[in-house]
Amino acid sequence: MQPISDKLGEQQHNMDVIELTRRLVQFDTVNPPGNERACALELQTLLAAAGFETSLTDMGEGRANLFAYLGDGSGAPLGFTGHLDTVPLGAQDWQHDPFVGIIEDGRLYGRGTTDMKGGVAAFVIASLKQADILRNGPGVVLLITAGEETGSDGAKAMVAQGVPHIPGALVVAEPTSNRPLAGHKGALWLRVITEGKTAHGSMPEQGVNAVVIASRVIQKLVAFDFQIPPHADMGAPTLNIGTISGGLNLNSVPDRAEIGVDIRSVSGQKHEDLRTALTDLLGADARIEPIIDLPPVWTDPDHPWLGQVCETVAKVTGDTHTLGCVSYFTDASIFTPAFDTLPTVVLGPGEPTVAHMTDEYCEVKKLQDSVEIYAALIRRWNTSDTRS
Repeated sequence: MQPISDKLGEQQHNMDVIELTRRLVQFDTVNPPGNERACALELQTLLAAAGFETSLTDMGEGRANLFAYLGDGSGAPLGFTGHLDTVPLGAQDWQHDPFVGIIEDGRLYGRGTTDMKGGVAAFVIASLKQADILRNGPGVVLLITAGEETGSDGAKAMVAQGVPHIPGALVVAEPTSNRPLAGHKGALWLRVITEGKTAHGSMPEQGVNAVVIASRVIQKLVAFDFQIPPHADMGAPTLNIGTISGGLNLNSVPDRAEIGVDIRSVSGQKHEDLRTALTDLLGADARIEPIIDLPPVWTDPDHPWLGQVCETVAKVTGDTHTLGCVSYFTDASIFTPAFDTLPTVVLGPGEPTVAHMTDEYCEVKKLQDSVEIYAALIRRWNTSDTRS
């Protein structure tokens, strides 16, 4: 593949979001293993050529986070974040090569077009187009991560290492069909383990069956009462039994079983309290180990900046929506609390209903609209005194 940097030269500000999205899709960043570094390096080259301060931080072999900033230091920049890793292709055959970026009937197909290389391409292009404004204002900071799909590993590493320019507001370019959303539920994934005593399958009375214990535990989990009313916008928290395994062979009493639990929490819930409640509920029957612990994210829909975002979207797309939320988690679970709970919006061109699916796609028009939306937000942030 010919590097982007070989083609840009004086034309970098005219780089097209479709071309860049296709280019990013051509990098196989399926996680595991990820291999995001080469893709991040291409973006670093593109942004550095436009005068952005950039930093590529290794996350292991073939993996890296990318930080980019352009501004005059006069205030907190506007933040954008997105990840470069994608989920596996799945077992079904694709009609369109997942690593080409084929365009058909107004849709750009490929793994990551929706989730979420299209969103990353859109805010990179918007930032490049507004570079002259950024040089004379608070600017933008781009937080482009690895390892989001497996629990926001890249975002955690970026926060731990320190972010040189903390944003004053954050746009998370995850798929929303360009509808602004005020937040998302949290994700608390737990491994619930039951233990027993093995014995010969013909003499079960001599053992303690961990699978039987697990069946009792599951009944308790299914009946678990969160003891909170539904959130006005997020709805009720949920608990799903996603996996169960136990036993090594048919003719033995199993001495271990494992249950995978997926809790989606709402604003106001503390995961520490949830784990304590579940530990008390299950008692000596099971022990609990965390797998993923990402808190919910919520910004008051009446926040002035969110109002500006909604106005901007309406001007570009003609659509007016009531701010809502999504159930999936994003890197905002890490960044938003780390940055003093700054106002955050989830807003991206991808189609939420096709994320992770076979023949994933993003509509070309929504990619183009998202560039216009992001560019308008950048201009307003860098030329307005209403940043609050």
